[in-house]
Amino acid sequence: VYSDADKTSLHTRLADESYYIGSSPAHDSYLNKEKIIKLAKEIRADAIHPGYGFLSENAEFIKALEKNKITFIGPSSKSVELMGSKTEARKLMLKNNVPIVPGTTEAIKSVKDGLKISEEIGYPVLLKAAAGGGGKGMRKIFSKDEFESAFEAIKREALKSFANDDIYIEKLVENPRHIEVQIFGDKQGNYVHLFERECSIQRRHQKIIEESPSPFIDEATRKLITAAGLNAAKACNYYNAGTIEFLMDSNKKFY
Repeated sequence: VYSDADKTSLHTRLADESYYIGSSPAHDSYLNKEKIIKLAKEIRADAIHPGYGFLSENAEFIKALEKNKITFIGPSSKSVELMGSKTEARKLMLKNNVPIVPGTTEAIKSVKDGLKISEEIGYPVLLKAAAGGGGKGMRKIFSKDEFESAFEAIKREALKSFANDDIYIEKLVENPRHIEVQIFGDKQGNYVHLFERECSIQRRHQKIIEESPSPFIDEATRKLITAAGLNAAKACNYYNAGTIEFLMDSNKKFY
């Protein structure tokens, strides 16, 4: 499918069949669930691959496809819902033997509560949007003096970017490595991992280089982190391909 913006794109020109779905603004085309489903039914498509971004992590879109008996090439709406909220995902991981960064599993109600929790965890801490991602809705706090203004700013940013102003606190892991485990699951409950990738070279919290295997990890750590990755996938009955992301400190402790 293509919008006005992609009329002359390579994928539009090379595909055996391509279908126009609207004008350039994403909400008129790539984010228009009804339009995409209507087209899929008209051309009798069995399945939809969501590409990257847009509706690829949208539980409501997946639910609509499930209702219309169109296969979503990706996980179930239930898995996406479970992992969509960072606080709910943290609770789920704790229950399933997957280590999480010290912090809260509930949204913080007030500045006062946040200050109390930060003192308990110990500075520096991270304030994060519960519905956030891609480095948005996140602020490092090094002392209580910075807390109040950061708290209000993150709430505003979270509401604007994710239509949800819930925020939580995590311990800041300084100079961490970003290690992720590639997993595959099927609908019969079988899971495999395809080892790890090192994704520590980033700009503005976006990965630039991914290297596999990680040069930092030894065999014992590899066994532990890939097992934790499989546990995380099983915890939300994930099927299809997925990535479980971990932060690792200099002592090879991962979360």
